[in-house]
Amino acid sequence: MRVIIADDHPVVRIGLRMLIDLSKPCVIVGEADGPDSLFRLLSTTPCDLLVTDFCMPGNQQADGLKMLSTLRRRYPSTSIILVTMFANVTTLRAAFAQGVMVIIAKDASATELPLAIKSVSEGRRFISESLRAALVQADAEAQSGSPSLSAKEHEVVRMLASGMTVSEIAGYFKRSVSTISKQKSMAMQRLGISTDVDLFAYARDSGMVH
Repeated sequence: MRVIIADDHPVVRIGLRMLIDLSKPCVIVGEADGPDSLFRLLSTTPCDLLVTDFCMPGNQQADGLKMLSTLRRRYPSTSIILVTMFANVTTLRAAFAQGVMVIIAKDASATELPLAIKSVSEGRRFISESLRAALVQADAEAQSGSPSLSAKEHEVVRMLASGMTVSEIAGYFKRSVSTISKQKSMAMQRLGISTDVDLFAYARDSGMVH
């Protein structure tokens, strides 16, 4: 299996190369540090499997979903393993819809990449345990109507959206900054949200702030 690695961090590429080298059927035929160099490489180098990051800086295709869409259109027979830090449920689903075979969380890549490569070789999909849990939770919440935040998480999100900082909220509730940060993270995880912008949009849309 001919493999190309794409990631804008050299250290990550070294790690991926070491893991892929352990997979017997794989031969690494090239590396790219962004979407532009990736498409240049693919235009000259036949590849069966692409192991790529989702968000990489570049002039063209800097948007991850746009990059995947272009890959699917130009190289429909190339299998794709996405190695990423994001856990936004909507984006995960969109990536699968673009034909991605595997999505692995970066913090789990060492244990899961060999399993993922095996899945691809057998024509099966694979998703990291942590990301699968996020999808399952989102599905359960969709069926029950809406994501359920705890009362404390709800207050933290509401106060953040109204313009307070984590430190200010911690002072107001007489809790530690790490406690408030954890409640914010838990709320974002429950909602399938990965950025503050999306969190504020959710708070606005759900009537927490006006």
